[in-house]
Formats: sequence, C-alpha cells, structure tokens
Amino acid sequence: MTVRVLVVEDEALAAEAHAAYVARVPGFEVAAVAHSARDAVRELDAARERQQPVGLVLLDMNLPDGHGLGLLAALRGAGHLCDVIAVTAARDTEIVRRAVGQGVVQYILKPFTFATFRSKLEQYADYRSRMDAAPDEVVQDEVDQLFGALRPIGTAPLPKGMSAETLRNVTAALRDAAGDRSASELAEVVGTSRVTARRYLEHLADQGLAARGVRYGASGGRPEVSYRWC
Repeated sequence: MTVRVLVVEDEALAAEAHAAYVARVPGFEVAAVAHSARDAVRELDAARERQQPVGLVLLDMNLPDGHGLGLLAALRGAGHLCDVIAVTAARDTEIVRRAVGQGVVQYILKPFTFATFRSKLEQYADYRSRMDAAPDEVVQDEVDQLFGALRPIGTAPLPKGMSAETLRNVTAALRDAAGDRSASELAEVVGTSRVTARRYLEHLADQGLAARGVRYGASGGRPEVSYRWC
C-alpha cells in the first residue's frame, strides 16, 4: 500500500527538495505540498473529501501563519488522524518534548542527507506494515515490536576518538559562522587544536552536512581548505 504524503514547508526550494526525496522512496507518493498552515488544512480537507486521505504529513515547525505544533493540534481537533514526521531546523529541547507529546512519530533535523530521510521513512513504512498486519488485540511483545519499528536498530557510533560534545560544539560554531571557515578559525572558536577541529569538520563534510572549499591567500601562499555549513 502506497502512503500518501503531504509536505508542509514554507520555503519553496526546501519543499521541492522534500517532495523529490519522497518520490525517491518506494511505497510513498506526494499527495500535495503546502506552504502554510492554512494551505495544509485546506489540502487535508480536500483529500478527505475526495476519499483519498493523506497518511503522513512532513511538518515544518516554523510556518508563516503559525507554529507547526499549533497546526498539529488543530488537525487533531478537526479529526485528521494522519501520522506526522517533523522536518525542521527547530532544535529547542522543549519543542522536541512537545512534539513527542503530541504524537509526532519521527523528528528530522535540517539539514539532512537523503540517506537519513530515507532511513526515517523506511522505519515508518515498517511500522505501518506491522500495524496493518497486527491482530485486533495484541500482547505486550507485539506492542513492543510495533513501537520498536519506529526506532533505529542502532545509531552508528562516532569514529574512534571523537566525542559527541566536541562534535556538537564544532557543529554549532560552523552553523553560526557567517560564510566559510578554516579549521584554524573554528579551532579558535571551539577552543581545541586545528588538527582536532579539522577532523570533526571532515566528518561533517563526509556526512553531507558541510561543504568543502579552497581558499587562496593574498600573498600567494599554499591554498587552505575551508568549510561551510550546508
């Protein structure tokens, strides 16, 4: 069974990219794209009237006419029981907590790679298939399996010698930088060595979260690798 997806994203380029990602994952199709909370309600109402309900909403939290969580509450009040995956740059722990409390099944932080997106949708598809095949009454083990389908089997560990705290600091420094930065410049901000900063920056680049560039000094010295948050 194909899952019909509503993409709710106010930025046109991001909405187009998310829709293209959905189309690349087997078992999913784009039902519509909405650029505001009002448009999202309109699209969901229209789909229900056509008896082609949306099964999944990819929801941005920052919309021009309201917050994503407010939209979610309104949808539930209107009887729309579609599942929701947050696709957002909102990193506030309180927002994450409230999203979980309101039934958001997955939370994807921008920016992300297609591999991450596909993994989340595949986990959701596994959950849907298990739910559809479940008996009318379930035992505890079956409930555990249903909920477990929404969680990754295991998160890939960081490379040996790397810490989550330092990665978080380097990520924040690069994300907040105005333009590209070298390993030396990031090292000064984070308070670590250039070699260490470069290792973390290379990790971010390998994950598709940072873009590498080349700087040429004004005096004609050796070129320097620079990094920019994607």
